[in-house]
Amino acid sequence: MSDSDGKKPLGLRGSGSAPGNVKQSFSHGRTKNVVVETKRKRVVVPKPGAAAGSAGAVAGGDPTRRPAGITDAELERRMKALALARAREADDNARRAAEEQARAEERERRRADIEAKEREEREMAAAAEEKRKREEEEAARKAAEAAEKQAEKKVAPDRRPARTAAPAAAAPTTTPADAQAAAGATGPRKTDRDRTDVRADARGDKTAKAKPGREDEGRRAGKLTVAQATDGEGRQRSMAAMKRKQERARQKAMGGTVEREKIIRDVQLPEAITVGELANRMAERVADVVKFLMRNGIMATTNQSIDADTAQLVVEEFGHRVVRVSDADVEQVIDTVVDKAEDLSPRPPIVTIMGHVDHGKTSLLDAIRKANVVSAEAGGITQHIGAYQVTTDSGAVLTFLDTPGHAAFTSMRARGAQVTDIVVLVVAADDAVKPQTVEAISHARAANVPMIVAINKIDKYEANPQKVRTDLLQYEVVVEEMGGDVQTVELSAKTGQGIDTLLEAIALQAEILELQANPNRAAHGAVIEAKLDVGRGPVATVLVQNGTLRQGDIFVVGQTWGKVRALVNDQGERVTEAAPSVPVEVLGLNGTPSAGDVLNVVETEQQAREIADYRAQVAKDKRTAAGTATLEQLMARAKADKDIAELSVVVKADVQGSVEAIVQVLEKIGNEEVRVRVLHSGVGAITESDITLAEASGVPVIGFNVRANAAARNVAQQKGVEIRYYSIIYDLVDDITAAASGLLKAEVRERFIGYASIREVFKVSGVGKVAGCLITEGVARRSAGVRLLRDNVVIHEGTLKTLKRYKDEVSEVPSGQECGMAFENYEDIRAGDVIEIFERETVERSL
Repeated sequence: MSDSDGKKPLGLRGSGSAPGNVKQSFSHGRTKNVVVETKRKRVVVPKPGAAAGSAGAVAGGDPTRRPAGITDAELERRMKALALARAREADDNARRAAEEQARAEERERRRADIEAKEREEREMAAAAEEKRKREEEEAARKAAEAAEKQAEKKVAPDRRPARTAAPAAAAPTTTPADAQAAAGATGPRKTDRDRTDVRADARGDKTAKAKPGREDEGRRAGKLTVAQATDGEGRQRSMAAMKRKQERARQKAMGGTVEREKIIRDVQLPEAITVGELANRMAERVADVVKFLMRNGIMATTNQSIDADTAQLVVEEFGHRVVRVSDADVEQVIDTVVDKAEDLSPRPPIVTIMGHVDHGKTSLLDAIRKANVVSAEAGGITQHIGAYQVTTDSGAVLTFLDTPGHAAFTSMRARGAQVTDIVVLVVAADDAVKPQTVEAISHARAANVPMIVAINKIDKYEANPQKVRTDLLQYEVVVEEMGGDVQTVELSAKTGQGIDTLLEAIALQAEILELQANPNRAAHGAVIEAKLDVGRGPVATVLVQNGTLRQGDIFVVGQTWGKVRALVNDQGERVTEAAPSVPVEVLGLNGTPSAGDVLNVVETEQQAREIADYRAQVAKDKRTAAGTATLEQLMARAKADKDIAELSVVVKADVQGSVEAIVQVLEKIGNEEVRVRVLHSGVGAITESDITLAEASGVPVIGFNVRANAAARNVAQQKGVEIRYYSIIYDLVDDITAAASGLLKAEVRERFIGYASIREVFKVSGVGKVAGCLITEGVARRSAGVRLLRDNVVIHEGTLKTLKRYKDEVSEVPSGQECGMAFENYEDIRAGDVIEIFERETVERSL
């Protein structure tokens, strides 16, 4: 039933309209005639050549019609994409034409089959009708013969031979009506209903009932019954199903195909997919997919996941094509094209300054930058990776990375060596090679980068540069003065001596390396440091390695993504882009990335979000797999941890690198009896959730270069949670080590103070057996422990009940004197036994 209920719509008179009258009915029998008009639908036909003209304008690459901000490379890429799209469109058109032709041939074939079947049915019906007529004629003939024989029988008794011999022509003729009446006498009689139908057909009455052989489905077509709606099973069918059924009936009545043309689709299958999503991609009913899985012994619901192999069987069963894809394919959008030689241009070298703590790395960089960075670092030691860009007097641009030298910052030094081109190894002339110096040499070799040795502090009296060169030989670092290929420069960061020589050596090494990069491609870089800044949000210090990072670029870095909101260089100035080898702070991330993650620029936010979600899921799966254990493993782990004391802490720091270093150094504290466990670590200020976690676990909160906000401080005071602030990693490690040492069980040591020999055994009433002893060595004290030895075998260990000299109770008997001893709860003593006297003392242990 339409919305208008059979009434004509109202309209306005205008061009292309025709007037008309509509009679409107109202309540109480009132009517009204309204003049209306019917508007013709306006069809807009595009002018021929308009689309071709626009395509030609784009294809022609007219610079005046080019959109603003589109480079030649971008235009060329768009043209290639357009050409590929047109080629795909042509292929699709050809494929569709072939499929349409095949479908048309199939329809013709089915139509021919249907016509042949109908023709055969008509022939069979005609043959049946002919047979029926012959049978009726045969029945009429037999009825006539029977009537004739009966008449002859009646005439025979009268003996009328003249009539019997009469010619056949004189015999009475049988009319069709008489034959039919005779046939009715022997055959089935017509009912009153049959005669009524015959009379109705004779009158042409349209209201008469249909003939018995006629189907009654046509008269009921389009009408919905309860049985049809419930499909005979009590289940209500949808309106779409009823429409499909009516459509099939209409196509059958018109002689068309009853079945719909099945569309074969390319179904992409990842490593795991839910049943509902699989049915959606195949455009099939979910119930059909679930039924097929159940028939094959797989009990899966709509929201349950199945593997790719099972999904492939389902897709092939439903007649579609399988396209296997992996979840990792989302990362293929990251540009990994090899740059052409003509696109490369020189870039500044990335120089990393490494070495042992307090050997003058940051002071050397201060002298190069003519800035004072050491004063900004707590305790005078570097605890972050600093990235700076310096322009020398000769005009050369150098990018420096300053790494910490403390043992806790191993990962920072490794990260600095991985992104560098040249390593400057700073060694103090008065201290020579130290453990972190050796570690820096190992990192440089692992990264396969050239090394320059800077011998610092030569202005000191005790400086010995030759000892430094000799010590380096132990670690296979052969300097040029000893016939090797490693440059050495003697300098003093304090006086500035030798700094120009060092810059010249770096420039010379950079020329030998011929460093190049393509600035016109999508940016690619490494995260040196990351932090959560109040007011600016997550901030990442990124060193661009290839391409140019511009404001507004969409990027993905590790498990986070974002859009470049602002770029800040090492001078604190805002810039619009960062070329290769330029360190910048990037703002606009949706989370704090991990130091060492790789930044890649992508085209759309959707791609960035998909890549970040995929990486986060992979990391989650790895954590889940690492935490999964069997019951036996859990029991064994609980039994092993039963005797281990644990010191748990919550760590918050200012940057990601410091968090990483603190967690690593804390996990190394401990032994088989005690260990330190970091419950939670993060970047940024101490928040209320950190205090809640610490209060629930009963652990302190460690803040490194961060403070707790007002809400966190109030909660900490209310719940009694201890917050300890640190700015120097030395102090943090010492305090945690001391706290963990307090969990160690005190060590009990025994100290032997004397020996006594039993000479005689006496029995004293009220006391029991008393041994008369001679102190042969040391001293005997009543508070000490004793062991009874018989033939050098310990038979009893305990304490003294009494120690007497003559009749007096004494506390101590020196060597060479006699005394009487009685044991507590033990009387099996004999003459000749030896008593060993010892004291126990408790010794505090430390890690």
